[in-house]
Amino acid sequence: MHVQDSHWSPASAVAAGGMTMSAAAGNGRDVSRTTPLRVDAQRNLEHVLRAAREVFGELGYGAPMEDVARRARVGVGTVYRRFPSKDVLVRRIAEEETSRLTDQARAALGQEDEPWSALSRFLRTSVASGAGRLLPPQVLRVSVEDGAAGPRVPQQRTQPGGTELRLVPDQPVAVASAPAVTAEDDAGTSALLEVVGQLVDRARAAGELRADVSVADVLLVIATAAPSLPDAAQQAAASARLLDILLEGLRSRPA
Repeated sequence: MHVQDSHWSPASAVAAGGMTMSAAAGNGRDVSRTTPLRVDAQRNLEHVLRAAREVFGELGYGAPMEDVARRARVGVGTVYRRFPSKDVLVRRIAEEETSRLTDQARAALGQEDEPWSALSRFLRTSVASGAGRLLPPQVLRVSVEDGAAGPRVPQQRTQPGGTELRLVPDQPVAVASAPAVTAEDDAGTSALLEVVGQLVDRARAAGELRADVSVADVLLVIATAAPSLPDAAQQAAASARLLDILLEGLRSRPA
């Protein structure tokens, strides 16, 4: 996946390879957007991002930065030079995975004429990519109407023409190492919800999706059907098998 090094502000990013923030202080520019990294610094950044995806995918966003550094085979100081706090790294990975899922949903919408084929293609592509294990915490928060404690997901329409997709206002909930939700996070998540909502609405309108299935259910399928197993072949087989079962559960059946 292409790495976009454009999410840090001059106040939080420290450029590698001898570049300092003073280079941008006079004009307020973000050096990560305007100054190319040294080859070794770029390579270290790619190793850190790859390692973070693997570690967070296996252990969750609660995994320590030291585990990321060990997987990337760099010192923990190298990680902190690029990401001044764990929240910054978590947000970077979550943003990229949200964007990846959104692109996959748009591709399914644009390339599949049949509503069920489009939805199932999105689910299979997303599960195969492993992005479900890296969904942002605010996406996987389930609203509990009776006020009981529990995870939360975005409120969303469950019938065509229903309420507009929007995030549930952030509530106190135990999510390990979940960073504060920003306006940028909400924008990326809202884009994902909107395009997945179109897939859901089309499949439901065609009578191929159960009427009670929501966007939240689809996202939970993506997260659930992407187990982390030590053997890659076993993981792929388990994911495919589990997704087949879950897809059958989503389909509508004649009365």
